[in-house]
This record gives sequence, structure tokens and C-alpha cells, in this order.
Amino acid sequence: AFLCSPLLIGLSFAWGCAPGESDSPVLQADMPLHLEEHLDAASVEGSEVPDDVSQPVEWHFDEPQPEWRAAKPLEEIRTAAVKAVRVDDALRLPLTAERSGTSRLFGMIYVDLPDWDLEDWAYVEIRARTQDPMRVVGIAFNYAEEDRGSTVFPFYSVGDRAFLVTDGTVQTYRLSLDWWPYMRRWEGPWTHLAIWFNSQDDEEAVTLDILSVRVIPREAEFAGDRVGVRTERVSAASGSYRRAVYTHAPGRIAYRVRIPEEARLDVGLGVLRDDAPVRFAITATRQDGAVEMLLKETYADREHWGQRSVDLSHLAGQTVTLGLEADAERAGTVALWAAPTISGARTSDTPNIIFYVIDGGGADYMSVYGYNRRTTPNIERLAAEGALFERAYSNSDWTRPSTASFMTSLQHSVLGGFRNGFNVVPENAPTMAQHMHRAGYQTAVFTTNPNAGRMSGLERGVDFFREDRNYREFSRRESSRFLHEAFWRWRGTYPGAPYWVHFQTTDLADEVPAVAPFSGLFVGPEQVKTWREWNDRLGEEGGHGVYSEAYEKTGLSRVEFFMLHQGVFDENMAHNDYQIGRLVERLKAEGEWENTLLIIGADHSIWGAADDMGIATLDSPPPEWSHPMFRPSISRVPLIFIWPGHIPAGQRLNQTVSMIDVLPTILDLVGLPMPEVMQGQSLAPLLLGEEGWEPRPVILDQFDADGRGGEFSSIEVVDGRWGASLEIKPNPAASPERQRPVPLLLYDLWNDPFCLRSLHEERPDLVDKYTKFLEAQFEAHQALGQLFTPSESVALTPEQLETLRSLGYIQ
Repeated sequence: AFLCSPLLIGLSFAWGCAPGESDSPVLQADMPLHLEEHLDAASVEGSEVPDDVSQPVEWHFDEPQPEWRAAKPLEEIRTAAVKAVRVDDALRLPLTAERSGTSRLFGMIYVDLPDWDLEDWAYVEIRARTQDPMRVVGIAFNYAEEDRGSTVFPFYSVGDRAFLVTDGTVQTYRLSLDWWPYMRRWEGPWTHLAIWFNSQDDEEAVTLDILSVRVIPREAEFAGDRVGVRTERVSAASGSYRRAVYTHAPGRIAYRVRIPEEARLDVGLGVLRDDAPVRFAITATRQDGAVEMLLKETYADREHWGQRSVDLSHLAGQTVTLGLEADAERAGTVALWAAPTISGARTSDTPNIIFYVIDGGGADYMSVYGYNRRTTPNIERLAAEGALFERAYSNSDWTRPSTASFMTSLQHSVLGGFRNGFNVVPENAPTMAQHMHRAGYQTAVFTTNPNAGRMSGLERGVDFFREDRNYREFSRRESSRFLHEAFWRWRGTYPGAPYWVHFQTTDLADEVPAVAPFSGLFVGPEQVKTWREWNDRLGEEGGHGVYSEAYEKTGLSRVEFFMLHQGVFDENMAHNDYQIGRLVERLKAEGEWENTLLIIGADHSIWGAADDMGIATLDSPPPEWSHPMFRPSISRVPLIFIWPGHIPAGQRLNQTVSMIDVLPTILDLVGLPMPEVMQGQSLAPLLLGEEGWEPRPVILDQFDADGRGGEFSSIEVVDGRWGASLEIKPNPAASPERQRPVPLLLYDLWNDPFCLRSLHEERPDLVDKYTKFLEAQFEAHQALGQLFTPSESVALTPEQLETLRSLGYIQ
């Protein structure tokens, strides 16, 4: 019989068995066992939410709030202090141009605070509306005319910000009070809160209505449940986040677990305050009632997690009750258990998975794809061990929409497009990380591009999330090295297998010369000096985009500039390639390579349409409106699969595929269930030489749904010989030069691979065909998107469901 006994000997409280604990299901740890995923199988004792949790502080502007006043901007700003006017439900803040200066209008209001401690607070929520061309709303701290951190207003520090929705609807903007890269630290109390906002460029008058401001205490975020799971940052100094279980002291979560061979429990210990230590304990209760204290520690470092490993190997083969227990001087103190994971001896050949995305890594500029500079010798050797797709495309032309798409196997318009400047993946659209985590994989993400991170909701299902926002030049150009080092540190703390890891490096994403010994590989020191000088001069006159007027103003040659520009890019490509080679060398040395599936891809090609190297060095580029996303220098990406002993080596596959095929391919290769809804298809039959793959046109799309300049969208197709780009709704903010003469552009990819000349006049038959095809596709995307709309009233018609099934989007 299962017996109970008191636990936590020596601490200030003792637990007996929770009611029904002996009847709890027994969890198995054949794969890494994520305890936070099994709260439904756990027994919880204590962990009561305290009655005295601090409540949010709110100001509602449907009534006078005289303590809020305008801040006077600095002399170099176009606007004077905003003159607020109260309307029925809001404080109306008009901005008008009064003098020359910056191109944007700025405004700010602020309030005195009663010397709060910033560590007590988590978020500021601002409810606001505007239908004018506004840009950003943000927060700032502590009035300081002399020692100010802002170049716009007299405040010591500037904090988080969000893009404004400009369709006249009331929106809630949730801004973090955690330290972030642009925020100056200060000693002492938090004395002032400021709300700042600005317009789009060159506006003469705009208005923002603020309905309310709400400041939320840190502990209030945990007051909804006795226990729960949240993603919490690791430290103020890093962009690292951990998936964590929270409890309220005194509290205990207990799990019945069958302990595997060579077992260990890896977990991080976290607290909300330095002055509120938590006494953590981990116990094991055997079936004979004997209790063993496995860990007992008081922890009080808010800035860092205490990473701990508990040896369970002496319990192998036994069913025990593991208790995660916490106590504190103040009842209700929050205790955090980061990624509590039990792992043991590897019992299957389920592979580790490394999904390596080279941000901006265009296939056209890789020697593995035939480029005339040796930029990717290590990837060449890796490709020879696996399968390379010659014609792979991203599904959008820049990081934010593209990454959201390939992480869900859903097009950007299906995910809802851009809202509030972001495209946060809907909660009911599972990400790649969530699929892998639910299957038992340990999961981690390492990126230096926030577009591939939390701003898109891609931290869900991730045990450890490293979103390094350190934009200093040396870290940008060496992002791969820093991220690989972080990966190996993570493996040191969570050595269980299998694991899924997503890298997204930015070695290529910024215009920064490479580090030695790659600097000088293709561009000499004098050429780099020239490139820097030209880059600065062009920047002063409007930038170096392909169609920039700066070339005419400066007399510089666009062709010569971009030849140097490309050399800088190529050197950074060579550096990222070298670091990939080193990563694989260490995987081999650690004995992990033979059981690792490595996928190398990219979110788009070089730098996007503005810096399109495919046309930049032409004497006469095509018209500015002629920039389809499927131009290879914009969206042709590497896609390479290597899995030693499973995927036959030396394959070069010519089928047209896209990045949204990666998720179903991974799931198929490792034998996991497919999503109920997806738009990609598994490439496993092609990789393994089996039947079951059918060619499909590749779809690319981007959709702006929120009215920042109006709703607009485009959808494109690559269909064998033909590429077609349909503008569903024109971008109302586009310059005249970028406005298309017709909605659909058509290109012959066999004879015009760089898409220099649209055939919409010569081939009306194909224009009609692809217009109807893309309109139908977009309509299907809109219908499919209803499945991810947070509304119970949305329902698809039988006809819509049949259309989606016929397209292969619903299983």
C-alpha cells in the first residue's frame, strides 16, 4: 500500500499526503518528462493565493485627473507641450507642428508617483484610440532635466513601447516594466511615470485619446490561480526566459513518477524579490512511506535563476512521489520552478532536432548553391551528407511574417496578418516548439532577432528561450558564436535527450563588417573604409536602397556601392558558415551527431526588397513597383536536411517547396501526429525516396489588417514556369513609384528568373487564370483564419470546409 508521511523535516511546516495523492496517475519518463505539462496529474496542497495581494493602480480619464500633466519637449522637437482636452471618456492629446526639427511630432504626459519600488511592478496598460497617422506609444521614468536619458523629453529613462493601431478602435497596450536594452537603471525610488507618443513622418497634426492607464503589481500576475505555468525572464541583464511552474508559499505540488534508469531532475529556482527569500525543497516518498530529502535550499536572487540538478538514479525502477515544496516568511510569496524536467537513459533512437535558420541567408549567395564566392564550404560538406532542395522559398519577404508561418505551417494571412504592428501567433495555432514539447522533447530557442521571438508569441512551449537583444556591433556580427555558446551552456544544465532547438542567427542581418579572419576575405581594408564612408554619405541623403535618390544627390555609383555591400555580406555569410561547422564538430565530439536531425533554412534572402542584390547592380533596375516576393534574391532560401543513417546522402532535389513544409516534414520524420490544420506538406517522401509527395504551387503572402495606413495585402504563387503576384488591396501608404499599374504581375521564371519584366500585357490568358487562382486562395486563407479567431460565433460553412479539405489545409 502507498503510505504517507510528513515531509520537509527541519523547515517551518510539514506536509502529509494530499487527499487522493495515492490515486494520482503514475507518470512515465521514457522521454524527458516536463512536470509543468502535467499539473492535471499532480496533487496540490497549500499554495493559497493571499488575501493581501497588491492591486493595480488605475487612472480613468472619463473623469478629471489633474495630477496628469504635459511634459515640455526639448528645443529640437517640432512640437510644444501638448495641450490636453478632456472629452466624454478620454483625455484627448492633440499634437501640431510649431517649429522645424525632427520629422515626427512627439508628445508626453506624466504623473508623480509616491516613491514606488520599481521591482514591485510588472506592467503598464494603456487604453487608447486614434485614427490619425500615429506611430508609437511608450513609457518613460523619473523626471530629470539635467541627467536625462531621453533625447526628446526631460526624463531619466525610456522604457517599453508598442505600435499604435490607427483605425479609431479602443486598444489596450501592455508595456513591460522589466529592464530592457534601452532602459537606464537608477538607484532609489520610481518617482514619475510618463506616457509618450509620436506621429508618422512629416505629419502636421495628429490626436491621441487616452482612456485609462493601469499599473500592475508583479505579484498580481500570479494571483489568478494557486498554481500555474508562465514564461518568466531569467535576469534583467539578458534576454533569456524560462518556462516555469509557480506556487504560493507554503505550497506543495506532488507527482507520482516511475523513475527511469540514470534519472535526474533538472530545475531552476526563482523568486520575485531579493528581499523575499523562498525555502525550496524537493522530496521523494517511496511506496513504503520512507521520505528522502533530495534538495533543501533558501534562495533570494531575483536577477538570476538558481539552476539545480537532483540525482534520482538510486531510485531507478521505483514509483515515488516527488514533491516540489516551498515556504517563506510571508504567506503567499511566489515560488518559481523553471522547466522541472526528469530525464534518464536514452531508450529510443528518436533524434535530437536542430532547426538552424540563417536570418537573411539567401541561397543565391551561398557557394553550396553555385555562388561564385566560397561563402559556405562547411554547409557544402554537410549538404553532401544529406539532401538539398534547389528551389525552396520563404513564404514572406521578411522575418516577422515568415518566421510565424514556418513555425506553424500556416500562411501569414491565415494567422491574422499584422495587427498593432505585430503578428502574434494565435493561441490555438500550435507552434513547432509546442508540438515538440508535447511529444516530450526538451525545447530551446536561441535568436538575436526579436521578430523571431516573443513579439510573435513564439516562446510558447519553449523550456529555455534566449532572445538576445544586445545590438552592440560586435554581438550582431558574431551572433552565431554567442548563440552556440548559450546552447552548450543549456545542454550542460539540461543534458537529457531528445531535444529540439531553434537557432535564428543574425550574422548577415546587419550591415556590419565581419570579424577576423573573415574580414578581408572578399573586401580589402581600403574597400571597407570606402564602403563605410559611402554608407554614411548615402544615409545622410536618405539611405542606400536600390531606388534611393541619394545616389543622384551624392554622385556615388549605386552599382559600385552594392558591389562592396555584397562583399561585406559575403564575409558574414562565411563567418556564420564557419560557426555552423564548429557546432557540428562539437556535436560529433559529444557523440550526438549520429542521432541528430539538422535542418538548415532561412527566413528570407539577403535584406529584402529595398536592398535587393538581385537587381541592385543592374544599370537599369526594373520599375520600383516590380518587386514580387518570389524574386529569388528576396525569397529563395537554403533548405537542407541531414540525418546520418536515415536520409540518404548526396541528394539535390529540384522540386519547388517552401519553408512552411518544414514543420510537417519534421513531424513525419520522427513519427509524430500532424497538425489538424496546416498548409505545408511533408517532404519526407522526397527525402526518403518514397511515394506520397505531390507537387503543389508555392504560395507567398503578407497581410496588414490593422489600419496603420489602412488594410492591404498581397498574395503570390510560384507555379512551375510561372510566377504571379496579386495585390488584393493596395498599400495606401505606398509612394507613387511603388503603385502597380495593374493588380496582377506575371513573370516567366524560365526565361526571366530575376523577374525583371512583367508579362501582364502579353499574356492576358495567364493573368485571368492566376487572378482567379490567387483570389480563391486568399478567400480560402480568410476562411481558414476563422478557425483561429477568438470568437465562439465564428463557424465555417460546409462549402468552406470542403474547399479547405480539397486544398489539403484540413486533415
